[in-house]
Amino acid sequence: MLFSPLFLLYFFTLFDTFCSCIYIYIYHQEDVLMMFQIYSEKRRQFSLVRNNPREIVEKVATDIERLLAKKRKALEKLASEAERLQKEHRWQDGIKENIEYYNSKAEMDYVSTSLSIFVYDPNFKNHVNYSHTAVQIPTDIYKGAPVILNELNWTQALERVFIENSRDDPSLLWQAFGSATGVTRYYPAAPWRAPDKIDLYDVRRRPWYIQGASSPKDMVILVDVSGSVSGLTLKLIKASVMEMLDTLSDDDYVNVARFNEKAEAVVPCFKHLVQANVRNKKIFKEAVQQMQAKGTTDYKSGFHFAFNQLLNTNVPRANCNKIIMLFTDGGEDRAQDIFEQYNWPNKTVRVFTFSVGQHNYDVTPLQWIACANKGYYFEIRSICAIRINTQEYLDVLGRPMVLAGRSAKQVQWTNVYQDALGLGLVVTGTMPVFNLTVDGNSQNQLILGVMGVDVHLDELKRLTPQYKLGANGYIFAIDPNGYVLMHPNLQPRIRRQMIDGRSGEMTIKTLIKSMDERYIDEVMRMYSWTAVNDTDYSLGLVLPPYSEYYIQADLSDVMLQLQYVMFQDLLCYLIDDGGFLVMSNQRDHWKKVGLFFGEVDPYLMFALYNNSIYARHQTFQYQSACEPMASSHTGAAHRGFYVPSIADFLTVNILGLHYAQLCLLEDVWAESSDTKGSSSCVTVHSQFYFTNTTNSFNVLQDCGNCSRCVCVCRIENTNLLFVVAETLPCSSCEIEKLLPVRTKYGACGVSLIVIPQLKKRIHVRC
Repeated sequence: MLFSPLFLLYFFTLFDTFCSCIYIYIYHQEDVLMMFQIYSEKRRQFSLVRNNPREIVEKVATDIERLLAKKRKALEKLASEAERLQKEHRWQDGIKENIEYYNSKAEMDYVSTSLSIFVYDPNFKNHVNYSHTAVQIPTDIYKGAPVILNELNWTQALERVFIENSRDDPSLLWQAFGSATGVTRYYPAAPWRAPDKIDLYDVRRRPWYIQGASSPKDMVILVDVSGSVSGLTLKLIKASVMEMLDTLSDDDYVNVARFNEKAEAVVPCFKHLVQANVRNKKIFKEAVQQMQAKGTTDYKSGFHFAFNQLLNTNVPRANCNKIIMLFTDGGEDRAQDIFEQYNWPNKTVRVFTFSVGQHNYDVTPLQWIACANKGYYFEIRSICAIRINTQEYLDVLGRPMVLAGRSAKQVQWTNVYQDALGLGLVVTGTMPVFNLTVDGNSQNQLILGVMGVDVHLDELKRLTPQYKLGANGYIFAIDPNGYVLMHPNLQPRIRRQMIDGRSGEMTIKTLIKSMDERYIDEVMRMYSWTAVNDTDYSLGLVLPPYSEYYIQADLSDVMLQLQYVMFQDLLCYLIDDGGFLVMSNQRDHWKKVGLFFGEVDPYLMFALYNNSIYARHQTFQYQSACEPMASSHTGAAHRGFYVPSIADFLTVNILGLHYAQLCLLEDVWAESSDTKGSSSCVTVHSQFYFTNTTNSFNVLQDCGNCSRCVCVCRIENTNLLFVVAETLPCSSCEIEKLLPVRTKYGACGVSLIVIPQLKKRIHVRC
C-alpha cells in the first residue's frame, strides 16, 4: 500500500503525538499522583537499614545447622537402640503369627482397638495415630515368614523410642526404620496410601534407603544378547536390568552394554559412566527395551568393555565400589585371561553373575567368575525372582561398612524427593543400622537396615528472613550432587564453589525470568554463599540492589481503559516488554490479549525481533514431561497468573509491581514425570526483552514484492511499546516463528550435551 509523502509526514507527527498522549494520560492518573502523595507523607516514618548479605546467609546456615542437628540426635538414638534391641533378640524358628501390629496396607489382623483412632494432623497432611507405629510389608513378601515375624517382634520395641523422640522434638515428622528384609516400621501410624495400580512399594528401592545402605558405586551392567537368550529369557533379562537400575541413586555412576561377538553401549552417546539420576536411568530403560538377540556369546568382549569403563579415570565417577553385573543364560568361557589382565591380584572390581531363564546350561563357569572376583552368583528362573535377586548385592557391599564400625556410621542427607505418604517434597536424614551379633569369634557382617527422619522443605524455608530479602531476593540451597533444594535460579560459576563447601560473594550481571517464565530482565544480583556445617548442603543468598526495603502495592483499583482510534488500514498495538499483547484496535485480537505477540502477528513480531527492538533469551529444561504433541494456543510459557486487562497494565512501573506480586505466590512444583500419557522431553523456553533504548523509530519490513512500514514508540516510564503498522501482512516473507518450541529429543540429542556433572566427593568408607 502506497501513501503520499505529505500523508506520511502527517501520520508520523500524529504517531509521535499519540505516544506522548498515552504517557501523559498514564502519568496524570489519580492512582499515580496518590502514590507520590503517600510517599511524601510517610517517608519520615521509616528508616532504611542496609542488608549485609554475608551476615544473612551465615545466620540462615547456622539456623539450618541447628535444625538438622536436632534431627541427627534423634537418628543416632534410634540407630543405637535398634542395634541394641536386635542384639538382645533371640531368634525363634517356630514363631507364631500372632504378633500384634498395625498393618498399614490391609485390614488389621492383629490389632488393639486403640489403633482405629486416627486424627488429622496438617503437619503430616494425613490422619495419624500418635500412640503406635505402623508396618508396611511389600506386596511380594509373605508376612507370615519366620524372618518377617522375627523382624516384627524385635522392632516393636522401637515404638517407645519413636514416641520419646517426638516428645523431645515436637517438630519431628516421619520417623522410619527400613529393614533389609523389606519391612518398614514408621511413626506415627497412618493408613498406607494405596496407588491406583498394584502397590510395588519396597523401602529397599527408596532413595533414602539406597543412600544409607551402601557406599557410592561405579557399575557396568553387561547384557548377553546372543541368539540363545531369545524369547522369554530375553524378556526376563530386560526386566532384571531395569530392576537393577532402580537400586542405584544419584551418588552412583553406571553404564549398560550389550554383547555377543562384540560389546557396545546400549545408549550410543554414553561413551563412559554417567550419573545414575532419574533422567539417565529412564534413557537406559528405553534402550534396554529395544535390545534384540542374535549372534554368539563372547564373554571376553563384554568384560573388556566393562573394565575399560571402570578403569577410566578421566571422567566423573563415584570412585568407590566398582562392580560388573553380568546377565546371561550361561556359557562355557571363564574369561580368565581378562581377569588376569585387569583385576588380579588386587581384585578391585567385584563381579556379580546372574543366570537367567529356564535352561540346561552348565552354570559352573558363572559361579567361578563371581567367586574369583569377590562377587556372588544368582539365579533368576522366573519373574518372581527378579526383585529379590537384583538387590541382594547391596548386602555384600554393606559388609565393609559393618566391619568399619563407628567410623562408617555417618548421617547422610538425601536429595529432594516425593514422600510416599503424601507429605510432599522432603529431604531425609539417614543412618545405617548394623547387625552387632557375634557368632563365636566372627562378627556378623550384615546391615540390618536404615533409619530415616524426614524434614519438609517448608521447615527450611521458614528459617529465611523474607522481610529482609524483599520481593526479588531469595535463599537457595544445593546438595552435594549440585541439585537445588529450594530455588532453581543458580549461576553455574557459583555452583562449583558451593558444591566444594566454600564460602564467597560475587556480584553478577545476569538475565532473570519472572516466576511464570513469561518475562526476562537484565539485572545485577549479589550472590553470597556458605556451607551448612555437619551436612553436605550449601546455602546461598541472592539480593537485587534495591532489596534494602520492601514495597507492597495495592493494584485493586480499576482505571478507565484508553479510548482507541480506529484506522481501517492500520494495525495499532500495545505490547509489553515480554512481547505479550496488551491492547489492539482489531476486534478479532481482543480475545488474544495476554497472548504472546508471535502468535497474534508472527510476521510483525519477527520484524521487531529482526530489527533488534526485542532480544531473545533461551533456556532449556532437560527433565520435562510433555504431553503428546498438539496444536498450541498458549503464550510463550505456561500461564502462571491472571493476565491483567489494559487498565491493570497501564500503571507506573507496572512490571516491577506485578513481579513483586509473583514472588509472593506459593511455590509451584512440577508434576511427576510419571504422569499418564506424558513422555520425557526437552523443552526450549524463549523470553524476550527490550534492547533498543531509542524512544521512537521506524522499521521497513521488506521482502521481495511485499513491503510495509512499521512505526514503534516506547511509552516513557512504562514497560509498554506502541506499534503501528500497515495491515498488509507480507505473509510471503520467510520468517522464524518466534514461539516456545516443544522438542522431544532422543537420548543423544541436545539434552546430553557433554557438560561435566559437578558433584562433591561423598566421604564414606568404601
